[in-house]
Amino acid sequence: MSRDHFRLSRQLQRLETRLQEGKPAQQELEKLQQAITASKELLQQRLINVPAIEFPPQLPVSERRDEIAELIEKHQVVVLAGETGSGKTTQIPKICLQLGRGIKGQIGHTQPRRIAASTVASRIAEELNTPLGSAVGYQVRFTDHTDDSTYIKLMTDGILLAEIQNDPYLNRYDTLIIDEAHERSLNIDFLLGYLKRLLPKRPDLKLIITSATIDLQKFSEHFDNAPIVEVSGRTYPVDVLYRPMADSDADLYESIVATVDEILESEKGGTRRGGDILVFMSGEREIREAALALRHANFPHLEVLPLYARLSLAEQNKVFAGHRGRRVVLATNVAETSITVPGIRYVIDPGFARISRYSFRSKIQRLPIEAVSQASANQRMGRCGRVSEGICYRLYSEEDFLSRPEFTDAEILRTNLAAVILQMLNLRMGDVRKFPFIDMPDSRLLNDGFKLLEELQAVDRKGQVKPLGRQLMTLPVDPRLGRMVLAAAKHNCLREMLIIVSAMSIQDPRERPAEKKQAADEKHRRFNDEHSDFLAYLNLWDYAEQQRQDLSQNQFRKLCQKEFLSWLRLREWREIHHQLLTALKPLNLKANKEPASYEHVHRALLPGLLGNVGNKAEDREYLGARNRRFMIFPGSSQVKKSPAWIVAGQLLETSRVFAHQVAKIEPGWVLQAAQHLLKRNQYEPHYDAKSGQVMAYERVSLYGLTLVEKARVIFGNIDPVTAREVFIRAALVEGNYRGKGEFYRYNKQLQEELLELEAKSRRRDILVDDEIIYRFYDERVPAGIFNLVSFESWRKETEANAAQARLLYMSREHLMQHDASAITEAQFPKTLTVEGLTLPLSYHFEPGSEADGVSIQVPVPALHLLPELRLQWLIPGLLREKCIQLVKGLPKQWRKHFVPVPDYVDKALAAMKPDNVALAEALGHQLKRQTLVEIPADEWDKVVVDDYYRMNIQVVDERGKVLAQSRDLTALRERYRDQLQQTLQSSDSSLERTGIERWDFDELAETTQLKRAGMQITAYPALLDEGSSVALRLLDNPLEAQQSSLRGVTRLGMLSLQDLVKPLSKSLLKGKDMGLTMVSLGRREEVVDDLLLAAVRQSCFAAGLVRTQVDFEAALAAGRKQLTGAAQEMEKLLLQVLTSVVAIRKAIKSSKNALAIATAAGDINVQLQRLLYPGFLYATPLQWLQQYPRYLKAIELRLEKAPSQIQRDKMWTAELEQLWQPWLERQQKEGELLFAANERAQEYRWMLEEYRVSLFAQTLKTIAPVSDKRLKKLWSEI
Repeated sequence: MSRDHFRLSRQLQRLETRLQEGKPAQQELEKLQQAITASKELLQQRLINVPAIEFPPQLPVSERRDEIAELIEKHQVVVLAGETGSGKTTQIPKICLQLGRGIKGQIGHTQPRRIAASTVASRIAEELNTPLGSAVGYQVRFTDHTDDSTYIKLMTDGILLAEIQNDPYLNRYDTLIIDEAHERSLNIDFLLGYLKRLLPKRPDLKLIITSATIDLQKFSEHFDNAPIVEVSGRTYPVDVLYRPMADSDADLYESIVATVDEILESEKGGTRRGGDILVFMSGEREIREAALALRHANFPHLEVLPLYARLSLAEQNKVFAGHRGRRVVLATNVAETSITVPGIRYVIDPGFARISRYSFRSKIQRLPIEAVSQASANQRMGRCGRVSEGICYRLYSEEDFLSRPEFTDAEILRTNLAAVILQMLNLRMGDVRKFPFIDMPDSRLLNDGFKLLEELQAVDRKGQVKPLGRQLMTLPVDPRLGRMVLAAAKHNCLREMLIIVSAMSIQDPRERPAEKKQAADEKHRRFNDEHSDFLAYLNLWDYAEQQRQDLSQNQFRKLCQKEFLSWLRLREWREIHHQLLTALKPLNLKANKEPASYEHVHRALLPGLLGNVGNKAEDREYLGARNRRFMIFPGSSQVKKSPAWIVAGQLLETSRVFAHQVAKIEPGWVLQAAQHLLKRNQYEPHYDAKSGQVMAYERVSLYGLTLVEKARVIFGNIDPVTAREVFIRAALVEGNYRGKGEFYRYNKQLQEELLELEAKSRRRDILVDDEIIYRFYDERVPAGIFNLVSFESWRKETEANAAQARLLYMSREHLMQHDASAITEAQFPKTLTVEGLTLPLSYHFEPGSEADGVSIQVPVPALHLLPELRLQWLIPGLLREKCIQLVKGLPKQWRKHFVPVPDYVDKALAAMKPDNVALAEALGHQLKRQTLVEIPADEWDKVVVDDYYRMNIQVVDERGKVLAQSRDLTALRERYRDQLQQTLQSSDSSLERTGIERWDFDELAETTQLKRAGMQITAYPALLDEGSSVALRLLDNPLEAQQSSLRGVTRLGMLSLQDLVKPLSKSLLKGKDMGLTMVSLGRREEVVDDLLLAAVRQSCFAAGLVRTQVDFEAALAAGRKQLTGAAQEMEKLLLQVLTSVVAIRKAIKSSKNALAIATAAGDINVQLQRLLYPGFLYATPLQWLQQYPRYLKAIELRLEKAPSQIQRDKMWTAELEQLWQPWLERQQKEGELLFAANERAQEYRWMLEEYRVSLFAQTLKTIAPVSDKRLKKLWSEI
């Protein structure tokens, strides 16, 4: 027997060697003789038992069997092309058997599919009149119906490939028939390449390649121009009718229904004979939709049957069983060549199929629906006309047909090649790229296969097999699945993984008939796991095994049928599981006895599925490796849960990319499984002063999918050169050094001194830039120093050497770019002394920042002491530049008198001395001395200088912390007014009192000294009027204290003169309440109080404020006699005023020209409000109060003239408003009380009233010359 030849020859060689060496060999010789005898006897027996061979005469191959036999006799390789129905599949093995082939070795006959292997074997056995499994047998995965008597062995091409591993010369066979070679599956192409190399080594081996009439020349050329025999297969003609349809799915099903209807209608007239209809569909979903459409069409007596690979065996067998009536068989491309459906007279071909294509770019196995090639279309056409003439309806145009590719791409050109490559490496076939494939795959596909094996750690980067790869070769499953098994051994979950992997190697045993989907889903739901589709396999396995052991085989089959489980697939599952267990024994890998955890199982899955990891993105979409986007398949138990991270058993592209067999995972598990594939990108290296290390953020990704976004890592271990630079820059240059080196404090002190010089001079070219400082350290710190620990160790060692003790110390020469001799402390002092206080100054050169320029630090208690005008003078070093900017900011009409500006400013400054006067006023005065040109005060006010030419006031607390800062002293004082008062009031209680009704205290001092915030500050005692008494308080402003105290002393005097005041209070303004209300002066009591207060001041304190009890008593004694008369005179004046006001308002109200005098009336009302208000009697100096009757008379005269001089009145009103505006603004800014102390400002205010008299009542005369020009001049002086 040929299967024994190689083995027996090797035994004979070993026996000869032993004999030559003189070793005993009798026992071995006897065994060899017995083996040879047994082989000869088997051969003889096979010769005798060859079955009788007959050939059906109606088949075309039978007619040409002599010609075919002769070619097989003469040639080692024959290519036989037979169209559908030619009989090539069943008759060629019989021709070989008749030629004496199959005696010494078997006739191996491969089929692409298991169903074809079993059905063809049955057919040949039937024709040879022998039971299946003896003379003719078949072997498919886990099913072997052959024995030593088998001549013809049908098998899948995968079985033959598996046998190569143990029988590389295929000695078991003397003849091989590779059927359906035109399908060009991966297995077929690999077999043909392998046989190309094997045939020269096995000259006795015959090879017959049978194919449809597709691309025959390519097979012939591959085997050195082997002869081709073409045998016709159609014994009846087939008409082709084109019925183009639109593109949509709806039109497809409508077209199928319409075509079936056309067929049935054509038969009614008796013009055609009946027969079954075969419709080619692209997939299971399309078959279900078409079946639904046909059933809804209600064709009478028409049975609709599906046919596809995943269908249960019972359902498939219905297609081949005898039947009555008409059938429509809806089939995938499985019916193109592999299976001949009997009784087919009509074919409907929509022209599409799902073609499996692997994308080496996206790493996804796609199943797109594509237009079939011309060869496939012709194969489909050949399925009819087997029993009589046939008709093929193509649902596309003839032009479309002619434009299609001639042949379908071989599978090897459109699939992942990892398994093939691993198998070739296992068989030591050398360089894969030199293997004699019929069509050499794209180098990118080969590279992709190697990359997958590298991902699985089966090969190294050079393509050499690693130990783990050798283990993978021994496992009878896909490399990915094998990798999971090996990982499971490490994670102690081998029991669970064997179940899962064997399940993933077969079609899902859970069946889901189209008409019973819901019931099937309900039955299967109990197997689901909360987080993992993989664990559902475990649940199903445990259930099925328990039932199998508890029930008889027949009962178990019935249970499977009832619960929508495929009994055959469950059996296949167990067989693969057993095969894997067997394969693991040589590897010494044993299954765990204790149940594995969820984590361990899924950690073990990951090494085989690293490309199928996904992270939740949005809208239930996941982002996966290589930027792929996919969704969880709707049939998964996880589709509604949408875990954050998942792994999928398979990514498959149909209508879109779907993840099948999904489980929830943690990204940390992926990190561990993918160590050899991870990309680690460090970014943002930075120095961490606390740890003294240069750190970085690390982004960890797998094929572009980010697993960790921002992990902190020590950067020095990764990139010591860059880490050293970061350390020097951040720690030593930028100031984050936390070591104990004295050099650093010395160098920083030097830098701070130079930075202060820069801030003072407002230039950035004194201190060298950071790059120079970096270079200083870079030249001295040795390589390999990139953290604080290593630096400190080196520094201590260096400084211990006296010669290098100051190696890291800088000098001014190292740090200075330019000389700064002009920046002296006289020009840029560190402190400023004002009002006896020495306050610190700081300098900042930060344009745009709040503290840019010069800042003075002031504690809250001293805030009131700052002389605002003095601050305008800044410090000597900036005064000149500020003055130059002030002059240059003037309008051209003024600026032109001072060219060149610096020269004029220098001369002015020579005569100026900082004081508490406005800088612009002092500068203007000196410029006037030089040029006789006087610049109006309001022109100076309009000039805007840069912020750094205005003193920045920083309010600090007792510890020097800045509480607030501003260049507006008034705003700061207002903000901290209450706090300042609290500070002053928290002083010695002897200085403050309330409820004082007589002078029973010491002298009212002008000032007093307090110690606050560590400094001496000045406070100003004041007597405050509180109505029924007075209070002694400390104030922060001398003018406010002066004004408040004058009123307080007056109130105290009024309280001391009660014997006179009480009678006057009752008699004054008696019965005048109504008149007072009309002029909005308040209640009578309030007006009388104001009147008496004014009378007491006039009679007793006209000379001003008294500060001692003696002077107070003397003032009262001197004024007592005058008080009553003064009060009565003031009452008389007030009544006169009230009478005039009432008359004025009556005149305005009753005017017949109200509209014409509206502007005048409005101005008069404003004037009256400024003259008459609650408290005006005390607030108005007596000399001006006595002018009120004249002012009111002027108003009356104005009202008389107003209707006749409307425009002139409006012009004067506008002019008066312009003159009033600066006064009002100044009053608002300084406060009424302080402004009232400004005598010049008060003079201006009353001169405005005089100016009104001059405008509207010239006949009344004024008390002093007044005009618009005089008023403006007076204001400019103010």
